[in-house]
Amino acid sequence: MSSEGAPFGFRQLSHPSLEPFEPEGVDLALAIKYWVLFSEIEGEASICLSESYLGQSLAFLSRIRLNYPIVLLDQDSFERLLNRFLEKRTESALSDLGDEKGGIAGVGEDEEGFSLAEFLRNKADLLSSEEAAPIIKFVNGLFYQAIKRGASDIHIESHELKGEVRFRIDGALVKYVDLDLKIIHLVVSRIKVISNLDISEKRISQDGRTQVRIAGRALDVRVSVLPSYYGERVVMRILMESEEIPHMQELGFEAGLIGDLGKLLEHSHGIILVTGPTGSGKSTTLHSFLQQVASPQKNIITVEDPVEYKADNINQIQANPKVGLTFAAGLRSILRQDPDVIMIGEIRDGETASIAIQAALTGHLVFSTLHTNTATGAITRLVDMGVERYLVSSALLGVLAQRLVRKLCESCKVEDELAEEYAFDYSLPGEAIIYKAVGCPACNHTGYRGRRAIGELFVPDEEMVALFKESIEDSVIREAAIKRGMRSLQDQLKSLILEGATSMDEAIRIGIKG
Repeated sequence: MSSEGAPFGFRQLSHPSLEPFEPEGVDLALAIKYWVLFSEIEGEASICLSESYLGQSLAFLSRIRLNYPIVLLDQDSFERLLNRFLEKRTESALSDLGDEKGGIAGVGEDEEGFSLAEFLRNKADLLSSEEAAPIIKFVNGLFYQAIKRGASDIHIESHELKGEVRFRIDGALVKYVDLDLKIIHLVVSRIKVISNLDISEKRISQDGRTQVRIAGRALDVRVSVLPSYYGERVVMRILMESEEIPHMQELGFEAGLIGDLGKLLEHSHGIILVTGPTGSGKSTTLHSFLQQVASPQKNIITVEDPVEYKADNINQIQANPKVGLTFAAGLRSILRQDPDVIMIGEIRDGETASIAIQAALTGHLVFSTLHTNTATGAITRLVDMGVERYLVSSALLGVLAQRLVRKLCESCKVEDELAEEYAFDYSLPGEAIIYKAVGCPACNHTGYRGRRAIGELFVPDEEMVALFKESIEDSVIREAAIKRGMRSLQDQLKSLILEGATSMDEAIRIGIKG
């Protein structure tokens, strides 16, 4: 790039992929404090400066003698190189912390957020600290605290006057900390760097992935960055490893339902669907099915968007609609790979539904999800998508509708008053004793600890198949299924409330009415 008009005649350069170079005899921590970086450019060690900090940098360079050429980087290139320097200096900090403390479970209360108060006091000097960069320690600490608290997602949001970090724990968002907007900007930039996203692009959404190490264990993190009115917001989903996929018996369903699911999984062909709203645990259930049927004699292939669990014993395909790899296209390709078991992340359209049903009819065991509120509603949904009734009745083995219900903390729950309208809605006796959440240190002041799954399993028999020919209305099919022994979600939720395992507020939150 031309040096015309550059201060002091220095060469100007735009090069966003420079790598750090560490010259001998230079105090790198001090150099970084004065915004002086080093890199090899065209095979020659060079001093890299930014015009924004030129005065401070030249003052530092005047006190030491270095025979390296000086180049001026544009702001984007300089920030990327600076982040690489900081990342290199602290790349093992989180792993070392885990090793010293014997893993996540051994972290003491005094390490809560790596001294968050000290971090906030020093916010004006975040990137020029002579110690390991606090901004990197903060981002690492977010991952560390999220894992320690059992969070599935980390939300970083920009508002008008401040930023906010929240964790999704047991399906509900819990506030972690408020931050200055300038710090939120630095945190988002750091996350973009480790996710290989464009830190200079703030106008469009970006998706990426990164990997963090905690106590010697690698975790995959899916990153989504979205521009909002007051700045960018980031959501990071912590993805699970195969060894963390629960067995069917650990999902929390009733024993009878687990036994019925086990019988369905013994089939060699047909389709099994799991339904429910976003965040109801459908993907976890599907992967537990896959682990149940997995064996060296079976070829298991999935097409998912995104791949939320990494499993070593199955073949997983990441759907990518941008390049034409939709669920339907991926499913067609899978069928040419001689599969025994197929898992489709979600049936979103008629084309995917038709191919999935045909695959189930031609000798494959197929698992997938649908967005319906009830198990019987899946029939109507498939027919609405254009699948013929007789094909649905021939291919369908069963439908599981599920929810995840937060369990009350046994340490702090207290007795609640049962409102008359809720007693009527949930068919509860007027004298029933129910409980509500309060919050204490044991449950991170949420009032809840852990979740359990509830589910209704619809398995069509010959009489139900005959009913399909007459009507596909959900209410008709549902009434017939309950008469034939299907235990509804409402009945199970009612039992949990009467047992004191969950609260009326939680029943309302997950949206099941009597």
